[in-house]
Amino acid sequence: MKSIAALLIAVAFVQGQAPQGPPTETVTPNIPGVVAAGTKVQVIKDGFEGTEGPVPLPDGSVIFTNAAHVTKIDKDNNVSNFLDNPNLPNALAFDSKGRLLAVMTAQNKTSVSVIYPKGSEAVLADKVEGKPLGRPNDLVVDKKGGIYFTDPGPNAQQISQGWIATTPVVYYIPPGGKPIKIAEGIERPNGIQLSPDEKILYVNNTNGEYLLAFDIQPDGSIRNRRNFAKYEGVTKNQNGVVSGADGLAIDNGGRVFVATAIGVQVFNPKGEHLGTIPMSRAPQNLAFAGPGKKTLYVVGRGAAFKIQTQTEGVKGRAK
Repeated sequence: MKSIAALLIAVAFVQGQAPQGPPTETVTPNIPGVVAAGTKVQVIKDGFEGTEGPVPLPDGSVIFTNAAHVTKIDKDNNVSNFLDNPNLPNALAFDSKGRLLAVMTAQNKTSVSVIYPKGSEAVLADKVEGKPLGRPNDLVVDKKGGIYFTDPGPNAQQISQGWIATTPVVYYIPPGGKPIKIAEGIERPNGIQLSPDEKILYVNNTNGEYLLAFDIQPDGSIRNRRNFAKYEGVTKNQNGVVSGADGLAIDNGGRVFVATAIGVQVFNPKGEHLGTIPMSRAPQNLAFAGPGKKTLYVVGRGAAFKIQTQTEGVKGRAK
């Protein structure tokens, strides 16, 4: 028999909203090849100041952003400070040189930058066509060293605080080059990820009903925009569509894991919905790490979680 807490969580998901009380342990449904029924969604820790951008380290631990900090969680759930940066890193990625890249979101200091190791810090892009970046959100690095990143622009509250309103854009920075606009007309581009063979670029649209996909060209540009997968649990209000679609992860089989308002939604390479992993806090971003990259780490709303999976993260690149 389900516990009262589990029933309350189930009710919240039917209503299309993840509950926002103290983080609690939930359990997964059976998603063949992904997670076994009843697998625990373990709470690692609560109380972080914002949670974004998880990426694995070579030793299997995971790091993520936490306000002006980059925080580390090892395989035994020990939490430590990895790095401090006052420019407020958001999403993280590693390039082929082993450098840690981040999108920086401090007002008037937005950029895509190298932030680690110490001594290698550098700004890779802070302007496009002579104008400052709006508010870059997420990024992914291809094997050639090219960088894809999203810039949804500031939200209404941030604009009221003095941020300059900008048009939502997806950019590509060729290796050693300057950022190029490669996609516009997406209501609010957010999480971004590459397929395992790096032939497809996925982009979450927080204010849309669909996860988008594009075909990647030899020069890094994209074409053939299409609706790849329809989010479950989408709601609408006076401002339009609300999906909560945020970060993305992908496994070695090409399944796409999407952080949304109702939990982690899993889609196969054809865009078919395989199941949703319920979370007691609405997730913001996620990544495979741990031994064999068979642990899915999920962060959101100040908490961190982990889930043992039957699948593994992409081989040959960090995320």
